[in-house]
Amino acid sequence: MLAGPQSCFILFVIFLLALSSQSLEARENGVKTKVFLSPKIVLRPGSVANNFFYDIDFPRGHVAIKDFSAEVVDEAGNSVPLHETYLHHWVAVRYYGRKGIDVSKHSQRSGFHQADFIVARNAGICNYGLTQYFGLGSETRKTATHIPDPYGIEIGNPAEIPDGYEEKWLLNVHAIDTRGAAERLGCTECRCDLYNVTVDEYDRPLKPGYKGGLYCCYDKTHCQLKQGIDNARRSLYMRYTVKWVDWENSIIPLKIYIFDITDTWKKSDESKMAISTNHHCHIEYTVEACTTEMNNKACVDSRRISVVMPTGGDVIYGVAHQHTGGIGSALYGEDGRVICSSIPKYGEGKEAGNEAGYIVGMSTCYPKPGSVRIADGETLYLDSNYSSAQRHTGVMGLFYILIAEPLPYTKSFLQAAVEMRGETEKSRFVWVGVLFGVGIAMAILFAGYRKLRSQREDGYAPIVI
Repeated sequence: MLAGPQSCFILFVIFLLALSSQSLEARENGVKTKVFLSPKIVLRPGSVANNFFYDIDFPRGHVAIKDFSAEVVDEAGNSVPLHETYLHHWVAVRYYGRKGIDVSKHSQRSGFHQADFIVARNAGICNYGLTQYFGLGSETRKTATHIPDPYGIEIGNPAEIPDGYEEKWLLNVHAIDTRGAAERLGCTECRCDLYNVTVDEYDRPLKPGYKGGLYCCYDKTHCQLKQGIDNARRSLYMRYTVKWVDWENSIIPLKIYIFDITDTWKKSDESKMAISTNHHCHIEYTVEACTTEMNNKACVDSRRISVVMPTGGDVIYGVAHQHTGGIGSALYGEDGRVICSSIPKYGEGKEAGNEAGYIVGMSTCYPKPGSVRIADGETLYLDSNYSSAQRHTGVMGLFYILIAEPLPYTKSFLQAAVEMRGETEKSRFVWVGVLFGVGIAMAILFAGYRKLRSQREDGYAPIVI
């Protein structure tokens, strides 16, 4: 039977375990959830809304975001199916607005680089655009977005907010009403001929050969309808649900990276300057139909780019964003290992969340912390694959990953508990038992430590667990 310092040490371990259990329970119970509605979005059959809503309702203060999900609903709160209103994309952008200034009164055409409006962009490497913290498209209802413990996306840190500014959020919702559309797929893919558009939203002529995409389905444009369609309007909303916890030092912050298959950076440009300045991301591209000569092969449009990761870490989450026709995307490490593969799920029915022919979800990656690590300066490879059985315009090939600073090899009791605990009460007893066993082992080692310590002139002997 252990006595003296050893028994005291065991009691100390039990005390720490009790504190850890209370802390974990508080963290679990401390998750706050709130459902918000965007301002009203008014649509008629064939019409397009590409609304920018400034200073939307959002959790305030220094917190960690744990989840962000969204969908389009009608005035009664019913989910709206994609074959009625196609959710092309939505993005939530964090920004700093000068106090006392209403940035919503700025013209969208004047851009976001004004003294009164500072984008607090993600850690992604594209020069322009793709600044959002959160964002998806038609797949939003069935794509997991939760962040596991002990991680979170930190917002509201007073130390990061410039003097004279306050942190706010911008929501962009791009929705297309396809009720009565002459060609529903063509409308969702923003084919210019169906929108009868020859100039972009800034009245600039479209580039020669541009067949479809964002430049043809901007706000207040209309897609071609069948004859005799009722032009009645209806009001919709983006309903978004946010989960968060108050910030604590035990939370490990995540960095958001977004990669784009249209990034024009080339490895021959490799240098620190190239990494930071030569990533021109075009966001969308066209998949041409395969030719008759290819009939004996699978009609697949496959694209690959390489990028250099400026700062690495542990991959905690990954997901791709693709449009109709997408068949999957993957991110690879320099040695060819799969960092994350994301595959679309297509609907099979008519109800919201299962609309036939539409991507209604994307598979996600949640690697065990520490199992998938990207090195600083590592070259990554992104693949995006689409069916080319027919032409698809305005498609995207984005890839989101969340990166954390690597956990130390010697972990605190709380970190170890979080990694080992399961989702059930049974697993909770298991990890407590394991840690209790570790505590006993430490107590036994403590006796050896005292003996070994007396044999060292410097008085130090490491104990590695």
